[in-house]
Amino acid sequence: MLTPINLQLGWPSPSLFPASSLLAGASTVLTDPSKVASGLIYGPDEGYLPLRKSVAKWLSSTYAHGNATPNFERICITNGASGNLGNILAKFTDARYTRRIWMVEPSYFLACPIFHDAGFEGKLRGVPEDEEGLDIDFLRSSLQEAEDEVKKTGGEDVPLLKGGAGYAKLYKHVIYLVPTFSNPSAKTLSLRRREELVRLAREFDALVVTDDVYDVLRWPEDPNASVSKLGKPPPRIVDVDTTLDGGPVDEWGNTVSNGSFSKIIAPGCRVGWAEGTAAFAKQLSQVGSTRSGGAPSHLVPTFVHEMLENGSLDKHIAETLVPIYRARYYVLMDAIREHLVPLGFELSVGKPYEASLKNASKTNGTNGINGTNGVQQNGTSSPIREAGGFFTYLLLPSDIPSASDLSAKALEKYELKFAFGDMFQVAGDVGSAERAAKGYGRGIRLCWAWHTEDDIKEGIRRLAMTAQETKSGKA
Repeated sequence: MLTPINLQLGWPSPSLFPASSLLAGASTVLTDPSKVASGLIYGPDEGYLPLRKSVAKWLSSTYAHGNATPNFERICITNGASGNLGNILAKFTDARYTRRIWMVEPSYFLACPIFHDAGFEGKLRGVPEDEEGLDIDFLRSSLQEAEDEVKKTGGEDVPLLKGGAGYAKLYKHVIYLVPTFSNPSAKTLSLRRREELVRLAREFDALVVTDDVYDVLRWPEDPNASVSKLGKPPPRIVDVDTTLDGGPVDEWGNTVSNGSFSKIIAPGCRVGWAEGTAAFAKQLSQVGSTRSGGAPSHLVPTFVHEMLENGSLDKHIAETLVPIYRARYYVLMDAIREHLVPLGFELSVGKPYEASLKNASKTNGTNGINGTNGVQQNGTSSPIREAGGFFTYLLLPSDIPSASDLSAKALEKYELKFAFGDMFQVAGDVGSAERAAKGYGRGIRLCWAWHTEDDIKEGIRRLAMTAQETKSGKA
Protein backbone atom coordinates (compact mmCIF):
# COMPACT_ATOMS: atom_id res chain seq x y z
CA MET A 1 0.00 0.00 0.00
CA LEU A 2 1.38 3.38 -1.02
CA THR A 3 2.11 6.04 1.57
CA PRO A 4 0.27 9.29 0.67
CA ILE A 5 2.46 12.11 -0.58
CA ASN A 6 1.04 15.63 -0.60
CA LEU A 7 2.99 18.05 -2.78
CA GLN A 8 0.01 20.41 -2.72
CA LEU A 9 0.26 21.25 0.96
CA GLY A 10 1.93 24.63 1.37
CA TRP A 11 2.75 24.23 5.04
CA PRO A 12 6.12 24.41 6.80
CA SER A 13 7.44 21.09 8.03
CA PRO A 14 6.67 20.48 11.75
CA SER A 15 10.04 18.81 12.19
CA LEU A 16 11.61 22.22 11.62
CA PHE A 17 9.66 24.21 14.20
CA PRO A 18 11.99 25.96 16.71
CA ALA A 19 10.21 24.64 19.79
CA SER A 20 13.23 25.00 22.04
CA SER A 21 13.69 28.66 21.11
CA LEU A 22 10.01 29.35 21.72
CA LEU A 23 10.26 27.58 25.06
CA ALA A 24 13.26 29.67 26.00
CA GLY A 25 11.40 32.83 25.06
CA ALA A 26 8.34 31.72 27.01
CA SER A 27 10.45 30.91 30.06
CA THR A 28 12.13 34.30 29.94
CA VAL A 29 8.78 36.06 29.77
CA LEU A 30 6.79 33.94 32.20
CA THR A 31 9.42 33.99 34.93
CA ASP A 32 9.83 37.77 34.86
CA PRO A 33 7.01 39.50 36.78
CA SER A 34 7.19 42.69 34.71
CA LYS A 35 7.07 40.76 31.43
CA VAL A 36 4.27 38.55 32.72
CA ALA A 37 2.22 41.62 33.53
CA SER A 38 2.70 43.18 30.10
CA GLY A 39 2.27 39.88 28.26
CA LEU A 40 -0.91 38.66 29.90
CA ILE A 41 -2.82 41.92 29.90
CA TYR A 42 -5.03 42.92 26.93
CA GLY A 43 -2.13 44.81 25.40
CA PRO A 44 -1.89 48.05 23.40
CA ASP A 45 -3.85 48.34 20.17
CA GLU A 46 -0.70 48.54 18.04
CA GLY A 47 0.71 45.42 19.68
CA TYR A 48 3.49 44.57 22.12
CA LEU A 49 5.83 47.56 21.97
CA PRO A 50 9.13 45.67 22.41
CA LEU A 51 8.18 43.41 19.45
CA ARG A 52 7.23 46.40 17.30
CA LYS A 53 10.70 47.80 17.96
CA SER A 54 12.52 44.50 17.41
CA VAL A 55 10.57 43.82 14.20
CA ALA A 56 11.42 47.28 12.90
CA LYS A 57 15.10 46.69 13.68
CA TRP A 58 15.02 43.20 12.11
CA LEU A 59 13.33 44.42 8.94
CA SER A 60 15.79 47.28 8.58
CA SER A 61 18.69 44.85 8.92
CA THR A 62 17.12 42.26 6.61
CA TYR A 63 16.35 44.59 3.70
CA ALA A 64 18.77 47.46 4.37
CA HIS A 65 17.73 49.49 1.35
CA GLY A 66 19.19 52.96 1.10
CA ASN A 67 19.55 54.88 4.33
CA ALA A 68 16.38 53.56 5.96
CA THR A 69 16.43 53.44 9.75
CA PRO A 70 14.12 51.42 12.00
CA ASN A 71 10.83 53.15 12.75
CA PHE A 72 8.56 51.13 14.99
CA GLU A 73 5.71 53.60 14.48
CA ARG A 74 5.30 52.11 10.99
CA ILE A 75 4.68 48.67 12.53
CA CYS A 76 1.65 47.12 14.19
CA ILE A 77 1.47 43.52 15.40
CA THR A 78 -1.10 41.19 13.86
CA ASN A 79 -2.33 37.62 14.17
CA GLY A 80 -0.84 36.66 10.81
CA ALA A 81 -1.22 37.59 7.16
CA SER A 82 -4.69 36.08 6.60
CA GLY A 83 -6.30 37.57 9.69
CA ASN A 84 -4.70 40.92 9.04
CA LEU A 85 -5.94 41.01 5.44
CA GLY A 86 -9.45 40.99 6.85
CA ASN A 87 -8.59 43.87 9.18
CA ILE A 88 -7.05 45.88 6.33
CA LEU A 89 -10.26 45.52 4.35
CA ALA A 90 -12.38 46.41 7.37
CA LYS A 91 -10.49 49.63 7.99
CA PHE A 92 -9.51 50.88 4.53
CA THR A 93 -12.24 49.77 2.11
CA ASP A 94 -15.94 50.35 1.55
CA ALA A 95 -17.72 47.58 -0.35
CA ARG A 96 -19.73 50.12 -2.38
CA TYR A 97 -17.09 52.80 -2.84
CA THR A 98 -14.06 50.56 -3.44
CA ARG A 99 -14.42 49.62 -7.10
CA ARG A 100 -12.43 46.41 -7.48
CA ILE A 101 -10.09 43.95 -5.80
CA TRP A 102 -7.28 43.14 -8.24
CA MET A 103 -5.50 39.81 -7.73
CA VAL A 104 -2.45 38.62 -9.62
CA GLU A 105 -3.24 35.34 -11.39
CA PRO A 106 -2.58 32.52 -10.94
CA SER A 107 -3.79 33.66 -7.54
CA TYR A 108 -3.52 32.58 -3.94
CA PHE A 109 -7.07 31.29 -4.09
CA LEU A 110 -7.65 31.13 -0.33
CA ALA A 111 -7.55 34.93 -0.22
CA CYS A 112 -10.76 35.08 -2.28
CA PRO A 113 -13.07 34.14 0.64
CA ILE A 114 -11.46 36.86 2.76
CA PHE A 115 -12.42 39.44 0.14
CA HIS A 116 -15.89 37.92 -0.11
CA ASP A 117 -16.36 38.22 3.65
CA ALA A 118 -15.62 41.93 3.33
CA GLY A 119 -18.46 42.36 0.82
CA PHE A 120 -16.51 42.15 -2.43
CA GLU A 121 -18.08 39.06 -4.00
CA GLY A 122 -18.45 39.80 -7.71
CA LYS A 123 -15.81 42.56 -7.56
CA LEU A 124 -12.69 40.40 -7.72
CA ARG A 125 -10.67 40.66 -10.94
CA GLY A 126 -7.58 38.84 -12.11
CA VAL A 127 -4.42 40.45 -13.46
CA PRO A 128 -2.20 38.19 -15.58
CA GLU A 129 1.43 37.67 -14.77
CA ASP A 130 4.14 38.19 -17.34
CA GLU A 131 7.78 37.12 -17.19
CA GLU A 132 8.50 39.99 -14.78
CA GLY A 133 5.66 39.03 -12.47
CA LEU A 134 2.81 41.39 -13.40
CA ASP A 135 1.25 42.63 -16.64
CA ILE A 136 1.30 46.30 -15.72
CA ASP A 137 -0.30 47.45 -18.99
CA PHE A 138 -3.25 45.12 -18.44
CA LEU A 139 -3.68 46.45 -14.92
CA ARG A 140 -3.51 50.08 -16.03
CA SER A 141 -6.15 49.64 -18.71
CA SER A 142 -8.37 47.67 -16.34
CA LEU A 143 -8.13 50.31 -13.64
CA GLN A 144 -9.05 52.98 -16.16
CA GLU A 145 -12.02 50.94 -17.39
CA ALA A 146 -13.27 50.59 -13.82
CA GLU A 147 -13.04 54.34 -13.26
CA ASP A 148 -14.77 55.05 -16.58
CA GLU A 149 -17.55 52.68 -15.58
CA VAL A 150 -18.15 54.59 -12.34
CA LYS A 151 -18.44 57.85 -14.24
CA LYS A 152 -20.71 56.34 -16.88
CA THR A 153 -23.10 54.64 -14.48
CA GLY A 154 -23.09 57.30 -11.80
CA GLY A 155 -21.57 54.94 -9.24
CA GLU A 156 -20.41 55.90 -5.79
CA ASP A 157 -17.66 58.52 -5.92
CA VAL A 158 -17.78 59.22 -2.20
CA PRO A 159 -17.90 56.59 0.57
CA LEU A 160 -21.43 55.98 1.83
CA LEU A 161 -21.18 52.92 4.06
CA LYS A 162 -18.29 54.19 6.16
CA GLY A 163 -17.41 57.67 7.31
CA GLY A 164 -16.00 59.77 10.10
CA ALA A 165 -12.59 59.81 11.71
CA GLY A 166 -12.61 56.05 12.14
CA TYR A 167 -12.42 55.69 8.37
CA ALA A 168 -10.26 58.65 7.51
CA LYS A 169 -8.83 56.87 4.46
CA LEU A 170 -10.76 54.56 2.12
CA TYR A 171 -9.14 53.40 -1.11
CA LYS A 172 -10.83 53.16 -4.49
CA HIS A 173 -8.99 49.95 -5.41
CA VAL A 174 -7.05 47.15 -3.72
CA ILE A 175 -4.25 45.29 -5.50
CA TYR A 176 -3.24 42.03 -3.85
CA LEU A 177 -0.12 40.00 -4.64
CA VAL A 178 2.81 37.99 -3.29
CA PRO A 179 5.69 39.84 -4.97
CA THR A 180 8.61 37.63 -3.94
CA PHE A 181 8.55 33.86 -4.59
CA SER A 182 4.85 34.14 -5.31
CA ASN A 183 2.29 31.57 -4.25
CA PRO A 184 1.51 29.77 -6.53
CA SER A 185 3.69 30.75 -9.50
CA ALA A 186 7.04 31.18 -7.69
CA LYS A 187 7.68 34.33 -9.73
CA THR A 188 9.40 37.35 -8.26
CA LEU A 189 8.29 40.80 -9.35
CA SER A 190 11.09 42.70 -11.09
CA LEU A 191 12.39 45.95 -9.68
CA ARG A 192 10.96 47.84 -12.64
CA ARG A 193 7.51 46.36 -12.06
CA ARG A 194 7.67 47.23 -8.37
CA GLU A 195 8.27 50.87 -9.21
CA GLU A 196 5.62 50.90 -11.94
CA LEU A 197 3.10 49.34 -9.57
CA VAL A 198 3.65 51.98 -6.89
CA ARG A 199 3.26 54.80 -9.41
CA LEU A 200 0.09 53.21 -10.77
CA ALA A 201 -1.37 52.79 -7.27
CA ARG A 202 -0.71 56.43 -6.53
CA GLU A 203 -2.40 57.48 -9.76
CA PHE A 204 -5.57 55.45 -9.17
CA ASP A 205 -5.87 55.72 -5.38
CA ALA A 206 -5.16 52.02 -4.91
CA LEU A 207 -3.82 50.19 -1.88
CA VAL A 208 -1.24 47.55 -2.75
CA VAL A 209 -1.41 44.74 -0.20
CA THR A 210 1.58 42.42 -0.36
CA ASP A 211 2.00 39.15 1.50
CA ASP A 212 5.73 39.31 2.28
CA VAL A 213 6.07 35.91 3.87
CA TYR A 214 8.76 34.07 1.89
CA ASP A 215 11.37 36.80 1.37
CA VAL A 216 14.07 35.50 3.74
CA LEU A 217 13.77 31.87 2.59
CA ARG A 218 16.25 32.18 -0.26
CA TRP A 219 19.40 30.57 -1.61
CA PRO A 220 21.42 30.46 -4.85
CA GLU A 221 19.88 28.57 -7.74
CA ASP A 222 23.35 27.07 -8.25
CA PRO A 223 23.89 24.29 -5.67
CA ASN A 224 27.62 25.02 -5.64
CA ALA A 225 27.23 28.71 -4.79
CA SER A 226 27.40 30.05 -1.26
CA VAL A 227 24.43 31.80 0.34
CA SER A 228 26.90 34.53 1.28
CA LYS A 229 27.03 35.50 -2.40
CA LEU A 230 23.43 36.69 -2.26
CA GLY A 231 22.70 40.35 -1.74
CA LYS A 232 19.81 41.60 0.30
CA PRO A 233 16.28 40.46 -0.59
CA PRO A 234 14.39 42.53 -3.17
CA PRO A 235 12.86 45.70 -1.74
CA ARG A 236 9.30 45.18 -0.61
CA ILE A 237 6.65 47.26 -2.35
CA VAL A 238 6.30 49.24 0.89
CA ASP A 239 10.03 50.03 0.69
CA VAL A 240 9.54 51.32 -2.83
CA ASP A 241 6.62 53.53 -1.77
CA THR A 242 8.73 54.93 1.06
CA THR A 243 11.47 56.28 -1.22
CA LEU A 244 10.26 56.44 -4.84
CA ASP A 245 9.88 59.93 -6.32
CA GLY A 246 10.19 61.58 -2.93
CA GLY A 247 8.06 59.10 -0.99
CA PRO A 248 4.32 58.65 -0.34
CA VAL A 249 1.86 61.12 -1.83
CA ASP A 250 0.11 61.60 1.51
CA GLU A 251 0.25 60.46 5.12
CA TRP A 252 -1.39 57.12 4.26
CA GLY A 253 0.74 55.94 1.38
CA ASN A 254 -0.41 53.34 -1.14
CA THR A 255 1.15 50.15 0.20
CA VAL A 256 1.08 47.85 3.18
CA SER A 257 3.44 44.97 3.82
CA ASN A 258 1.55 42.04 5.32
CA GLY A 259 4.18 40.00 7.14
CA SER A 260 4.02 36.77 9.10
CA PHE A 261 6.17 34.52 11.24
CA SER A 262 4.14 31.49 10.13
CA LYS A 263 6.67 30.32 7.54
CA ILE A 264 9.79 31.08 9.57
CA ILE A 265 8.69 30.13 13.11
CA ALA A 266 5.38 28.25 13.04
CA PRO A 267 1.83 29.02 11.88
CA GLY A 268 0.36 28.04 15.22
CA CYS A 269 2.04 31.07 16.77
CA ARG A 270 -0.48 33.29 14.96
CA VAL A 271 1.92 36.25 14.94
CA GLY A 272 2.56 38.68 12.14
CA TRP A 273 3.11 42.35 11.48
CA ALA A 274 1.95 45.06 9.13
CA GLU A 275 4.13 47.88 7.91
CA GLY A 276 2.90 51.03 6.23
CA THR A 277 3.16 54.70 6.98
CA ALA A 278 2.89 55.63 10.64
CA ALA A 279 -0.64 56.93 10.05
CA PHE A 280 -1.65 53.74 8.25
CA ALA A 281 -0.28 51.49 11.00
CA LYS A 282 -2.04 53.50 13.69
CA GLN A 283 -5.36 53.43 11.81
CA LEU A 284 -5.07 49.70 11.17
CA SER A 285 -4.70 49.13 14.90
CA GLN A 286 -8.05 50.84 15.48
CA VAL A 287 -10.26 48.07 14.09
CA GLY A 288 -13.24 47.68 16.41
CA SER A 289 -12.32 44.21 17.66
CA THR A 290 -8.83 45.47 18.53
CA ARG A 291 -10.14 48.55 20.33
CA SER A 292 -12.33 46.24 22.41
CA GLY A 293 -10.05 43.28 23.02
CA GLY A 294 -6.55 44.58 22.49
CA ALA A 295 -3.99 43.53 19.88
CA PRO A 296 -5.16 40.45 17.93
CA SER A 297 -2.09 38.54 19.11
CA HIS A 298 -0.31 39.40 22.31
CA LEU A 299 1.19 36.67 24.52
CA VAL A 300 3.09 34.77 21.85
CA PRO A 301 4.49 38.04 20.46
CA THR A 302 6.36 38.39 23.73
CA PHE A 303 8.06 35.04 23.00
CA VAL A 304 8.84 36.05 19.43
CA HIS A 305 10.40 39.27 20.66
CA GLU A 306 12.81 37.26 22.79
CA MET A 307 13.78 35.18 19.72
CA LEU A 308 14.53 38.32 17.74
CA GLU A 309 16.47 39.94 20.57
CA ASN A 310 18.65 36.95 21.37
CA GLY A 311 19.33 36.13 17.72
CA SER A 312 17.75 32.67 17.78
CA LEU A 313 15.33 33.47 14.94
CA ASP A 314 18.08 34.56 12.56
CA LYS A 315 20.08 31.49 13.58
CA HIS A 316 17.06 29.24 12.94
CA ILE A 317 16.58 30.71 9.47
CA ALA A 318 20.26 30.53 8.52
CA GLU A 319 21.18 27.18 10.07
CA THR A 320 17.95 25.17 9.81
CA LEU A 321 15.34 26.49 7.40
CA VAL A 322 17.49 27.67 4.51
CA PRO A 323 19.81 24.62 4.41
CA ILE A 324 16.97 22.10 4.63
CA TYR A 325 14.58 23.85 2.25
CA ARG A 326 17.48 24.46 -0.10
CA ALA A 327 18.36 20.76 -0.15
CA ARG A 328 14.74 19.81 -0.77
CA TYR A 329 14.52 22.36 -3.58
CA TYR A 330 17.53 20.87 -5.36
CA VAL A 331 16.12 17.36 -4.97
CA LEU A 332 12.84 18.52 -6.50
CA MET A 333 14.57 20.29 -9.39
CA ASP A 334 16.77 17.27 -10.10
CA ALA A 335 13.75 14.97 -10.07
CA ILE A 336 11.83 17.29 -12.40
CA ARG A 337 14.72 17.36 -14.85
CA GLU A 338 15.12 13.59 -14.68
CA HIS A 339 11.49 12.47 -14.83
CA LEU A 340 9.25 15.30 -16.07
CA VAL A 341 11.21 17.44 -18.52
CA PRO A 342 11.72 14.46 -20.89
CA LEU A 343 7.92 14.09 -20.94
CA GLY A 344 7.45 17.71 -22.04
CA PHE A 345 6.80 19.50 -18.73
CA GLU A 346 8.18 23.05 -18.57
CA LEU A 347 9.15 25.16 -15.59
CA SER A 348 7.26 28.46 -15.58
CA VAL A 349 8.69 30.70 -12.88
CA GLY A 350 9.45 33.86 -14.88
CA LYS A 351 12.64 35.82 -15.27
CA PRO A 352 14.99 35.84 -12.30
CA TYR A 353 14.75 38.99 -10.23
CA GLU A 354 18.46 39.58 -10.81
CA ALA A 355 17.78 40.23 -14.50
CA SER A 356 16.00 43.45 -13.54
CA LEU A 357 19.17 44.73 -11.88
CA LYS A 358 21.43 44.29 -14.91
CA ASN A 359 19.85 47.22 -16.73
CA ALA A 360 19.54 49.36 -13.63
CA SER A 361 22.15 51.84 -14.80
CA LYS A 362 20.06 52.48 -17.91
CA THR A 363 17.06 53.61 -15.88
CA ASN A 364 16.20 57.30 -15.54
CA GLY A 365 18.73 58.79 -13.15
CA THR A 366 16.32 61.19 -11.46
CA ASN A 367 13.37 58.99 -10.61
CA GLY A 368 14.62 55.50 -11.36
CA ILE A 369 16.37 52.70 -9.61
CA ASN A 370 19.70 54.40 -8.99
CA GLY A 371 18.48 57.98 -8.86
CA THR A 372 18.25 60.15 -5.80
CA ASN A 373 14.49 59.58 -5.68
CA GLY A 374 14.63 55.93 -6.66
CA VAL A 375 14.93 52.57 -4.98
CA GLN A 376 18.28 51.05 -4.20
CA GLN A 377 19.39 47.74 -5.67
CA ASN A 378 19.50 44.70 -3.45
CA GLY A 379 22.95 45.26 -2.06
CA THR A 380 25.12 43.44 -4.58
CA SER A 381 26.98 44.63 -7.67
CA SER A 382 27.15 41.15 -9.21
CA PRO A 383 23.86 39.47 -8.37
CA ILE A 384 23.55 35.73 -8.78
CA ARG A 385 20.36 33.87 -9.60
CA GLU A 386 18.40 33.02 -6.51
CA ALA A 387 15.65 30.56 -5.64
CA GLY A 388 13.45 30.36 -2.59
CA GLY A 389 10.01 30.29 -1.05
CA PHE A 390 7.96 27.08 -0.97
CA PHE A 391 6.81 26.44 -4.54
CA THR A 392 7.54 25.86 -8.19
CA TYR A 393 5.14 25.90 -11.14
CA LEU A 394 5.12 23.58 -14.16
CA LEU A 395 3.20 23.72 -17.42
CA LEU A 396 1.87 20.46 -18.84
CA PRO A 397 2.98 18.84 -22.09
CA SER A 398 0.65 19.59 -24.99
CA ASP A 399 -0.56 15.98 -25.14
CA ILE A 400 -1.87 16.01 -21.57
CA PRO A 401 -5.20 17.84 -21.87
CA SER A 402 -6.10 18.65 -18.27
CA ALA A 403 -4.16 19.42 -15.10
CA SER A 404 -7.20 18.71 -12.92
CA ASP A 405 -7.68 15.29 -14.55
CA LEU A 406 -3.99 14.51 -14.12
CA SER A 407 -4.26 15.46 -10.44
CA ALA A 408 -7.32 13.27 -9.92
CA LYS A 409 -5.63 10.28 -11.56
CA ALA A 410 -2.45 10.71 -9.51
CA LEU A 411 -4.46 10.81 -6.30
CA GLU A 412 -6.64 7.84 -7.20
CA LYS A 413 -3.90 5.50 -8.37
CA TYR A 414 -0.72 6.70 -6.69
CA GLU A 415 -1.84 8.52 -3.51
CA LEU A 416 -0.13 11.64 -4.83
CA LYS A 417 -1.69 15.07 -4.36
CA PHE A 418 -0.64 18.30 -6.06
CA ALA A 419 -2.31 21.61 -6.86
CA PHE A 420 -3.60 22.17 -10.40
CA GLY A 421 -3.95 25.43 -12.29
CA ASP A 422 -7.72 25.90 -12.22
CA MET A 423 -7.55 26.08 -8.42
CA PHE A 424 -5.82 29.44 -8.80
CA GLN A 425 -8.51 31.28 -10.71
CA VAL A 426 -9.81 34.52 -9.27
CA ALA A 427 -13.26 33.60 -7.96
CA GLY A 428 -16.13 35.02 -9.97
CA ASP A 429 -13.99 36.58 -12.72
CA VAL A 430 -14.96 35.24 -16.15
CA GLY A 431 -11.80 36.68 -17.66
CA SER A 432 -9.66 34.80 -15.17
CA ALA A 433 -11.36 31.53 -16.12
CA GLU A 434 -10.81 32.23 -19.81
CA ARG A 435 -7.13 33.00 -19.28
CA ALA A 436 -6.75 29.87 -17.17
CA ALA A 437 -8.08 27.74 -20.03
CA LYS A 438 -5.44 29.18 -22.35
CA GLY A 439 -2.49 29.35 -19.99
CA TYR A 440 -1.88 28.95 -16.28
CA GLY A 441 -4.79 26.54 -15.87
CA ARG A 442 -2.62 24.00 -17.70
CA GLY A 443 -0.12 24.14 -14.89
CA ILE A 444 0.59 22.46 -11.57
CA ARG A 445 2.10 23.80 -8.36
CA LEU A 446 4.52 21.67 -6.36
CA CYS A 447 5.67 22.39 -2.79
CA TRP A 448 8.96 21.17 -1.33
CA ALA A 449 8.47 22.49 2.22
CA TRP A 450 6.37 19.74 3.82
CA HIS A 451 8.00 16.46 2.76
CA THR A 452 11.42 14.89 3.14
CA GLU A 453 13.84 14.57 0.24
CA ASP A 454 12.97 10.89 -0.26
CA ASP A 455 9.24 11.66 -0.34
CA ILE A 456 9.81 14.44 -2.86
CA LYS A 457 11.73 12.14 -5.19
CA GLU A 458 9.10 9.46 -4.87
CA GLY A 459 6.33 11.99 -5.46
CA ILE A 460 7.87 13.15 -8.74
CA ARG A 461 8.39 9.53 -9.80
CA ARG A 462 4.67 8.87 -9.23
CA LEU A 463 3.76 12.05 -11.10
CA ALA A 464 5.86 10.92 -14.07
CA MET A 465 4.16 7.52 -14.10
CA THR A 466 0.75 9.18 -14.06
CA ALA A 467 1.79 11.45 -16.93
CA GLN A 468 3.15 8.58 -18.99
CA GLU A 469 -0.03 6.57 -18.51
CA THR A 470 -2.15 9.59 -19.42
CA LYS A 471 -0.15 10.12 -22.59
CA SER A 472 -0.53 6.47 -23.57
CA GLY A 473 -4.23 6.40 -22.75
CA LYS A 474 -3.80 3.82 -19.96
CA ALA A 475 -4.69 6.14 -17.09
